Amino acid sequence: MEFEKIHNKGQAKLFKNPYLEMLTKGHPAIIWGMYIPLLSYIIYLGYRDYQLTVQNLVLLFLGGMVFWTFFEYLAHRFIFHLISEKKSLQRFAYIMHGNHHHYPRDRQRLFMPPVPSILLAAVIFCVFYFVLRKYVFGFFPGFMLGYLLYASMHYAIHAFAPPFKFMKPLWRNHHLHHYKDEDLGFGVSNTFWDRVFGTMFDLKKEKEDKEKVKELMFEKKRK
Repeated sequence: MEFEKIHNKGQAKLFKNPYLEMLTKGHPAIIWGMYIPLLSYIIYLGYRDYQLTVQNLVLLFLGGMVFWTFFEYLAHRFIFHLISEKKSLQRFAYIMHGNHHHYPRDRQRLFMPPVPSILLAAVIFCVFYFVLRKYVFGFFPGFMLGYLLYASMHYAIHAFAPPFKFMKPLWRNHHLHHYKDEDLGFGVSNTFWDRVFGTMFDLKKEKEDKEKVKELMFEKKRK
């Protein structure tokens, strides 16, 4: 998924149909506002209708968040960076993630937009329910909060300098993934699975290219 030119302005046009194109964009506040009430209600259902204890719900919730980090790594490595000779699969990978590498300053496509997001979440909920049954009412909300935190972290990495020194390796790992080697650095919310599977950049040897990093960061709005 390499491009001859990375665009610092504008955004990719994914569909000719303006209505479909509109459905590919979203704002973080809308996504958070959509999911928090829904996930809270799912937890409430688990407690009220499925007799899950508070302790059960907390442990399942935390388990869902941890599982998200593993899912995030696998999805980024094997789905978002899918390599195939088939044009249809190439287009799928571009729509899902390639456009972000092509237009890294596009703020509107760092979160999955509302309609595709809720449809995919419904499918994931059904899969989890098939496996976990009633325990899905604690596990799924944790998994989805993991997603929301991941997407927010991704947004922050492109919007700001790391707020704390200990977070700089996470920022650098993602920046290098963009401009150095997209076959490394798949973790966005964390670097744990990159370290486990040997896809972590050696940050001690990699020099930071400030100009290339600048190209990945959102433009500051002029007052």
